Amino acid sequence: MLADLREQVWQANFDLVKYGLVILTFGNVSGLDRKKGIMAIKPSGIPYSRMNPTDLVLIDLEGKVVEGKLNPSSDTSTHLALYRAFPDIGGVSHAHSEYATAFAQACREIPCLGTTHADHFNGPVPVTRHLTLVEVRDDYEANTGKVIAERFAGLKPLETPSVLVAGHGPFSWGGSAGEAVKNSLVLEKIAKMAILTGLVNPKIESLPDHLLAKHYLRKHGPQATYGQAKGPAPRPDSLVRKRSHR
Repeated sequence: MLADLREQVWQANFDLVKYGLVILTFGNVSGLDRKKGIMAIKPSGIPYSRMNPTDLVLIDLEGKVVEGKLNPSSDTSTHLALYRAFPDIGGVSHAHSEYATAFAQACREIPCLGTTHADHFNGPVPVTRHLTLVEVRDDYEANTGKVIAERFAGLKPLETPSVLVAGHGPFSWGGSAGEAVKNSLVLEKIAKMAILTGLVNPKIESLPDHLLAKHYLRKHGPQATYGQAKGPAPRPDSLVRKRSHR
């Protein structure tokens, strides 16, 4: 059942290892077939080297296992909450990559300090609040998804396809499982750059809004000019939005 989806999600999980974003079994990727309403996700605690596409667990959006003999990832309810909250995404990636996790543990968003960041994220990478005692006790994983969705009120998930869960680590998403992993990789690289930039210049300020908008618009949207896209040059002031000051 859904052999193509299983294969894509299996490969995306291996890409986490290939890109150096996970060690041991720290991390997971899922993908969603929106038409069928079924998610494929990594099984819990299975080493990547032993995992086959048939080991992936298929689950519907209500959380019912449709196919699979293994227990799904312990983060399954978080993935499901994100798919419900963000209807345009088709893949979710979670890792404990070092630099992005450092920001999450510090409860600090990743500011946009340069154009590398702006090429991929339309503004700072947000950080959530901590979960409350009741949220942890009642349904920790589902409530992790809830606080992510709460943090994205007023934001566009595909313009900033990553988040830092306070005290925990990063989640990323995209149109597919592969795109979600790519966004995890970019997130880790810009987190590292932000930390190094702060060491070089502790007083560095965020990139001016007009430069952020220029670089983001060059690669995203109907008038993107990066690569082989055609069309008039976008106005740098057309996508400037207010920064977060959390």
